[in-house]
Amino acid sequence: MTERPINLKHLYYFWKVATLGGVVRAGEAIHVSPQTLSGQIKILEDRLGKPLFSRLGRNLTLTEAGRMALEYAEEIFALGAEMAHELQSMTESKSRDFRVGVTNTLNKAMVFRLLKPVLTESVDFRLTCQEATLEDLLSELVMRRLDVIISDTPVPPGSPVRVTSRKLFESGLVFVAHQQVAAKAARPFPKCLEDLPVLLPGKDSLLRGRLDAWFDRQRLKVKATGEFDDAALMTAFGWEGVGAFPLPVALLAEHQARGDIELLGSVDGLTLQYTAITVSRHLVHDAVSLLNRESV
Repeated sequence: MTERPINLKHLYYFWKVATLGGVVRAGEAIHVSPQTLSGQIKILEDRLGKPLFSRLGRNLTLTEAGRMALEYAEEIFALGAEMAHELQSMTESKSRDFRVGVTNTLNKAMVFRLLKPVLTESVDFRLTCQEATLEDLLSELVMRRLDVIISDTPVPPGSPVRVTSRKLFESGLVFVAHQQVAAKAARPFPKCLEDLPVLLPGKDSLLRGRLDAWFDRQRLKVKATGEFDDAALMTAFGWEGVGAFPLPVALLAEHQARGDIELLGSVDGLTLQYTAITVSRHLVHDAVSLLNRESV
């Protein structure tokens, strides 16, 4: 007996309801009545023989079967978007867009070093960059509106997006300061951080959490003079002498070349890892391989 295939329209309606958080919101987004959505999802559930949602009043939560179905739906519709993109690119000129998502916590100078080979070693690609949170970038990646994400934050456990993470570079961390700030240090590093104004990443960043844990291990009471979600903005304030700030070791020589930035000390046991995140499938943009070159 031949297995009857799943109706992709029913699966699409389920996917929209699951990702948008309800039939009303999904109906508004795709211009389908909530009644129609509910009916089509019921047909899909009958076809699969398992409920995909637990219903409590108007609230819907995914069942275990629903979470599994969502993983497959994400991949199915991402493949459709990928197919359309790849077929369209066959008729385009040799110059192809390489669309990169950059998490907003990354040091922009480090991002430049990682991406520089794409522009200097190949004339085939036109680079476009998009900055956002990792969660937002993953949504763009799965819909093939991005080719790769560069991040210093791992993909959250349980994410419905099947991705591959490949380490690009790892760097230690140091604290540096403008000479005017460094001159105020009365004690050696790291105790001097208690005496100086200090600039730190925002509280929601992975690096901030790791720094706070390091401060605790060192029994330091560091007060942040400024907190920044954007590493480039934090560096700009540090250059102007507002406070000491953390910096990847890979960028230390470049900062010291200014002549007015001094090394305070190394953050022992803490490293930054930069990864390239792609969808776990065989079609990966050619330019991704250039990110693996030793450019930092």
